Amino acid sequence: MKKTHSTRVRSLASTARTCTALAALICGAALQQQAQALEIDLPGETAIYRESDLPGYKLTLQNCLMCHSAQYAQYQPTTSPRSYWEATVKKMKKPFGATFPDDDIPAIVDYLSKTYGAESTAGANAAEAAKK
Repeated sequence: MKKTHSTRVRSLASTARTCTALAALICGAALQQQAQALEIDLPGETAIYRESDLPGYKLTLQNCLMCHSAQYAQYQPTTSPRSYWEATVKKMKKPFGATFPDDDIPAIVDYLSKTYGAESTAGANAAEAAKK
């Protein structure tokens, strides 16, 4: 019996569907094995923001630690002026998308300037040493 063109096409299509289904089963089984939950124990955070009675301290804990560690502030130059800290905090909001209210910016900037920047004891000492 001679197969017609349409019979061959249907046969090839059926074979292709069977191969596709078989490949999906094999890949699905492989993915299921790979998708098992993995438990990872990370080390505890070692960098903390310096404690302060300034209102910006609590706001910094609430808002800044969501995205980065306290080391971000600790590694900034101690001679950084208030304008630097204000620009940095605003940069975190726009364009980086931090979700704290605009009303919190002055208090956060005040805390960072007085704790890590030029208005801190370390910042004043560094500025004085640079003059010598």
